[in-house]
Amino acid sequence: MGSTWTPEKVLELARDHQPSCVLATAADWDVFTALRAQPRSADELAGELHVDARGLTVLLDALTAMSLLHKVDGRYSVPPDVADLLARDGERSVLPMIQHQANCLRRWAQLARVVQTGMPADDVGSVRGPAADREAFIGAMHTICKPVADEVIADLGPRPFRHLLDIGGASGTWTITWLRAVPGATATLFDLPEVVPLAARRLVEEGLADRVTLVPGDFETDELPAGADLAWLSAICHQNSRAQNRALFGRIHRALAAGGTLFVRDVVMDDTHTQPVGGAMFAVNMLVATPGGSTYSLAEYSEDLQAAGFANPTLCRSDPWMNAVIRADRV
Repeated sequence: MGSTWTPEKVLELARDHQPSCVLATAADWDVFTALRAQPRSADELAGELHVDARGLTVLLDALTAMSLLHKVDGRYSVPPDVADLLARDGERSVLPMIQHQANCLRRWAQLARVVQTGMPADDVGSVRGPAADREAFIGAMHTICKPVADEVIADLGPRPFRHLLDIGGASGTWTITWLRAVPGATATLFDLPEVVPLAARRLVEEGLADRVTLVPGDFETDELPAGADLAWLSAICHQNSRAQNRALFGRIHRALAAGGTLFVRDVVMDDTHTQPVGGAMFAVNMLVATPGGSTYSLAEYSEDLQAAGFANPTLCRSDPWMNAVIRADRV
């Protein structure tokens, strides 16, 4: 069977970064939020954002060509459906994820050097600064997890537990969903000191702060709070090497009560590491972003969990992306 590739298709693939870069730059400068308030000319918006008027004009025209803005008599505005998705205050806003993807894009642009050296890309942050980048990352995790969290946990079946340990709990999204699924339970959310306040804010907003203990620390080096009967490790393993995961699984095993359960949510690859396609691409994302991270197969997870003392590792939820879940028992 002949190849379906043509010169035109290959060149189109090579140009795919162009609209991504335009959207990423607009997100970095929060253009959609600014224009949602009222239409502006490029010169007016450039003065407000403190950017070059020529550069902004070219960017706004490209966004208009992509149907993300309207331009009438030299003034730009945001269509309501776009503002809903890309303005900071949109009801379905994915702006934090776009800002996070902009940071990913800056690392992916260095892929050739990363492949040459085996070292992660240089960390080139956004024009918004490190604190804003960190908040965008946490917001991005909430953006992608909130729509699926109820379904994922429901698919795991009835799971009564007394106390949850959410390791690297970030935005608090999964802690919130677990506690709503089991009203009598409590939780400990463990994450870096600079991240815990972001989780605290969301837990207060959701009225669950009194059921959650927030513990700052580094799960790569610190022992974890002990006594939970359910541990949730969500979208963490891919940033680690297998050796790092084995060490982390060991810390979780020591922290869990006897008879407790660990759930690992992440991409799960086939044995060839070529399917699912999104997982293969995400391994590239980990290559440019981390010293040893990747995506792993069920066989690899099982071997590493058992090496740490867990029993019966089982894929209890299949998913073509990040919402596959592996269960293991602490005997």
